[in-house]
Amino acid sequence: MSKIQSSEGAQYARIMGIGSYRPRRVVDNAEMCTMIESSDEWIVQRTGISERRWASEDETITMMSVSAARQAMERAGIEGSEIDCVIVATVTHMTQFPAVAPQIALELGAQGAPAYDISAACAGFCVGLAQADALVRSGAATHVLVIGVERLTDITNLSDRSTAFLFADGAGAAIVGPSDEPKIGPVVWGADGAAADVLKMTRTWDDDSSDETPTVYMEGQAVFKWASQTVARKTTEMLDKAGLSVDDLDLFIPHQANNRIIDAMMRTLRMPEHVTVARDIKRQGNTSAASIPLAIETLYEEGKAKSGETALIVGFGGGLIFAGQVIVLP
Repeated sequence: MSKIQSSEGAQYARIMGIGSYRPRRVVDNAEMCTMIESSDEWIVQRTGISERRWASEDETITMMSVSAARQAMERAGIEGSEIDCVIVATVTHMTQFPAVAPQIALELGAQGAPAYDISAACAGFCVGLAQADALVRSGAATHVLVIGVERLTDITNLSDRSTAFLFADGAGAAIVGPSDEPKIGPVVWGADGAAADVLKMTRTWDDDSSDETPTVYMEGQAVFKWASQTVARKTTEMLDKAGLSVDDLDLFIPHQANNRIIDAMMRTLRMPEHVTVARDIKRQGNTSAASIPLAIETLYEEGKAKSGETALIVGFGGGLIFAGQVIVLP
């Protein structure tokens, strides 16, 4: 008989605080159209984007992450020494290793805590949240910091008129800790590796055939079809696993990729009028792993979200991968 002891944690977990960082530079569609052949009307009609944030040289992955994390920690009432794990979701930390998470942990005063990066593209924040929830409930950690951060402009081809206007930069963070009642629902997630080529990097870093930096390549119609059909159907499963119906929601906060995808998901869910839907893409653009926490922050700022409200969040992107769950806002 095995004598191995099992760890035991909190019965439930919750998000204790949210933080965000938006780069200083605002790039509106008029400026964007000086770089590509397009128009404000066409960009807004196709995506819903009017402006996006681009990071300056000093607004690094680490700097933006630390800023968002400190805001989340302050709101959660947590010191760096109380953080037991740091999870950073990003696809734009340009060093393969070491991960950026240990450096962020050091700056936050969480030196010694386990810290690692995950590469789940636009589903990254929801994947990280699922891991944090499991860590708290298993007893492996008490307080977990989850960060979604991107500098997508580092891998954006500004001469590609089909994608250049989409991508942006920023960071969002959440502190996850123990709860007396369930406030993070079961994750529903999955991947389709057979469709990996529809959203990917143009080449690997060790390809010496060109001096150009690898950039994002996307088959827009294929991604749109997958997100608006397959992922949209999975949103109903996220509600089912949480034991809720769409009528129980206060907010719907999907990855901010495209307004038309959001509309398709709303149709699939038969979204009631009382549910507030995040549309942060209008002012922020697509920030991949950072988009959901940034959208939550905007809803708070606009007075459209309150502590204790129930939200369905869902991320989807390169891989192809998706993840989502129901949460209660801190």
